[in-house]
Amino acid sequence: MSEAPIRVGLAGLGSMGRNHLRVLSSRDGVRLAAVADPMPAALAAAVEASGADGYADPLAMVAEAEVDAVVIAAPTMAHEPLALAAIDRGLPVLVEKPLAATVEEGLRIVAAGARADVPVQVGHVERFNPAVIEMGRLLREGWIRTLYSVVSRRAGPFPARIRDVGVTVDLGTHDADMLSWIAGERPVRVYGEVAQRIHTSHEDLLHGLLHFPSGATGMMDVNWLTPAKRRQLAVVGEEGMFELDYLTQRLTFTRAATDRPELIAGYATTFSGDVAEIPVASSEPLVAEIDAFLRVVREGGRPAVDGEDGLWAVAIANALLLSAAERHPVDMTDLTSRLPVS
Repeated sequence: MSEAPIRVGLAGLGSMGRNHLRVLSSRDGVRLAAVADPMPAALAAAVEASGADGYADPLAMVAEAEVDAVVIAAPTMAHEPLALAAIDRGLPVLVEKPLAATVEEGLRIVAAGARADVPVQVGHVERFNPAVIEMGRLLREGWIRTLYSVVSRRAGPFPARIRDVGVTVDLGTHDADMLSWIAGERPVRVYGEVAQRIHTSHEDLLHGLLHFPSGATGMMDVNWLTPAKRRQLAVVGEEGMFELDYLTQRLTFTRAATDRPELIAGYATTFSGDVAEIPVASSEPLVAEIDAFLRVVREGGRPAVDGEDGLWAVAIANALLLSAAERHPVDMTDLTSRLPVS
């Protein structure tokens, strides 16, 4: 006898919420039972497309709808009350990144989930990019044993949808999480520089530096000012370099340079290693993320990207903002003492 479908409630129908709506509506073994958004047009369209019950108040949906799990894609400032309400009902919750706007809010979500033994997954969707998954597998195999640096670039035009937080919390949390995941450790010191060019109330450019206990360093270039979308990553170590494009899902590995000199434009001497393109089977990361969450709902266990991961990303982002405001590096020791260690 087949298992009953998982009934899911979706809070928030903005651009990311509509992506969740599309994917949830397409998965086997899932029934989108309830959707919520204060915007009447968005709500009506979602109800018509999915057949789900509609709620103008996302908190009312979390409190009242007959669901087995909740996906929160509402604005960042609404994440804490919605997540706490879901946890209070014992409902596994997938919270879009960032987990929360502040460390304090994130701590309350993680603590509530731990007390109630309710899974909290955070939507750091880049972890489910097939190129990232393949790179992670190769790193575990030892293609790079001594890590030197991780450099990320996440840039593009200003998104009209963002008003409640700046680029550091909205986009930089992706890279704070990714750099920590690649390093396999949390940073102990960070330094940030920010600028506000076109956003009316928050920064829209971040340059961040992260220092890890092993001595590896990370660098983040994040902005809403670049006229074309760029999502790129370079991982450099003693044995060579991975280069990854999140958008095209292209992954290459360049072996460490040999002692054979080459010439650039006929006169500039350089040394380069052999470049190999790593085969990657293309797929949509959000589908993999939601499927991973549904497995946790059905089978239990720890989410692949859990509340602690999301909390650390928020902590790093906020430390970078503090560093930029105070114009000096920020030691993460105080934060480390307050945050779970995993």
